[in-house]
Amino acid sequence: MITGSNVLIINEVKSFLHKKFKIKDLGPLKYFLGLEVLRYEHGIILSQRKYASEIVDQTGLDEGQAVTTPMEQNLKLTAQETRDDHYIEDFGVYRRLVGKLLYLTLTRPDISFTVQVLSQFIQEPKESHLKAALRLVKYIKDSPGRGIHLSSHGSFDLECFCDSDHGSCTDSRRSVTGFLIKFGGSLVCWKCKKQSTVSISSAEAEYRALRMAAAEITWLVGLIKELQVHGVEPVKVHCDSQSAIHIASNPVFHERTKHIEIDCHFVREKLLAGMIIFRHVRSEEQLADILTKALGGPQHEYILSKLGTCEYRVPNLRGGVKHIHCCDLIG
Repeated sequence: MITGSNVLIINEVKSFLHKKFKIKDLGPLKYFLGLEVLRYEHGIILSQRKYASEIVDQTGLDEGQAVTTPMEQNLKLTAQETRDDHYIEDFGVYRRLVGKLLYLTLTRPDISFTVQVLSQFIQEPKESHLKAALRLVKYIKDSPGRGIHLSSHGSFDLECFCDSDHGSCTDSRRSVTGFLIKFGGSLVCWKCKKQSTVSISSAEAEYRALRMAAAEITWLVGLIKELQVHGVEPVKVHCDSQSAIHIASNPVFHERTKHIEIDCHFVREKLLAGMIIFRHVRSEEQLADILTKALGGPQHEYILSKLGTCEYRVPNLRGGVKHIHCCDLIG
């Protein structure tokens, strides 16, 4: 796959490669390693529709009932075996399924949190873990063509939504960090990760999440500047914790924040340098919630609509021929 802003240089590269070894030019990018690229007048849609459909078929759930959320709300999975929840016989079945789902998160931020939870039980999966994984496949069956919409009419504004769920892990009581970054209104980066240490307060958990987001923003701003795009700073960071914002903005260290001093210095340094600015956002409008917890149906769909994800469908016509129409876009 070759990309660039100068068609002449691209053609030179292709000619050079063809002289060294025979290559075949397949034209504009449409399909690459399971990633499908759909171009239309309003931008580009990246999805893994074919790959997602194959996962559904391989699990035998193609005729099953679809669900509208990737994970049951308030479901708590644990690694401890109980009387009613035993280890499954073949660990390989679970491991292969989770491995496939991990690759699907490349274009599916809506399943990132659930896959992150399921990945924690790779070593010794239980029946409850497999049941949760199969439920996720049923969710994928409901919208296999869902993907990321990259708009062609966006600006050069960067904004970040950052959140955490304090002590959500049942076994370790570690918090979960979730953040997403939008460039010109299009989602370009997201992450869902369990924190490496236990946070003693929700403010600390939120602040550690800010530190991870600030590190990603620093790298992304540097990359964008290398591409000769300027004017992206300051980056708006939306956080629903007033305490975390206060810790970053207040130069005085309090007794209870000494143990997170390094994180404080890093985030405050980016704040003073003008790279980031904080904006408080209501919990109902915190888009990163989808990366930190299992949501109910209405809130899940609301956040997806705000993220700019959409779905395109390929209708089956007579003779098995498939065509993609822009009118089939759903978002």
